[in-house]
Amino acid sequence: MSLIAIEQLTKRYGSRLGIDRLDLSVPEGTVYGFLGPNGSGKTTTIRVLLGFLRPSAGRACVFGHDCWSASRLIKSEIGYVPGDLRLHTWMTGRTALQIVGQARGRDLATKGAELADYFGLEMTVKVIRMSRGMRQKLGLILALVHEPRLLILDEPTTSLDPLAQERLYDHIRLMAKNGHTVFFSSHVLSEVEDLCDRVAILRDGRLVTDETIDHLRDRAPRAVTIRWKSGDNAEPAKPPAMLALHRRVGGVWECDLDGKVTELIEWLAGQPIEDVEISRPNLESLFRQYYRGGDA
Repeated sequence: MSLIAIEQLTKRYGSRLGIDRLDLSVPEGTVYGFLGPNGSGKTTTIRVLLGFLRPSAGRACVFGHDCWSASRLIKSEIGYVPGDLRLHTWMTGRTALQIVGQARGRDLATKGAELADYFGLEMTVKVIRMSRGMRQKLGLILALVHEPRLLILDEPTTSLDPLAQERLYDHIRLMAKNGHTVFFSSHVLSEVEDLCDRVAILRDGRLVTDETIDHLRDRAPRAVTIRWKSGDNAEPAKPPAMLALHRRVGGVWECDLDGKVTELIEWLAGQPIEDVEISRPNLESLFRQYYRGGDA
């Protein structure tokens, strides 16, 4: 089932296009990466999903309901952490939790205390005295406390310490395992690779790719370092078509592999080499190609 269904979604700001005929389908129970450079349309899309913006054309649905006309119903089952999180300075974590509980009509004190302990946040401190990382933890607690069916995260880890980041990652994985869906926007490409099942990339308001992480890995280049027995062996050698040679220093080649590892090994077997290093698929390199607008 598609938890999020977007069809030909367009959002204009006067003469400027924020999103241009976007089609997207997010399966339930997945961690779905939503990427793109600044100004690509990610935040606009998220605001449409949350019912904060009305589409200029097309349609966006969550849980099978229209995001604009059924916004109130949809929000009851969504948790959201914005990229520009702002909280009233007079609140403590405990006060914020009480306000959210009243708004949702639920007693969230016990679950909130569990999450505060999990993330290591003192809930009696006022927001004005919190560090940026502490405020981010509070935002996460408020988004997670009602165990939302859909969690939307916009740059959630930028101010978190490494331990809090790892705990968030573990919680996201557990949510997906239990059938919840996470819509994850981030510029930290390594965490997207580690967490997400599928990735969509926007550029200039348009979808440029929507693929599984496994499929992207199959196409991502691998860095290859070849050490020849001597510079004399390396000098006359010509790299095969599968290797893009970037740097040649004496008897060392630094390359990108655009092909199968088995084919490279077969070629190397007939060469006078001393050693070879082959890295894991470089997804960050592939992501950046999409960001820049090159073919990937």
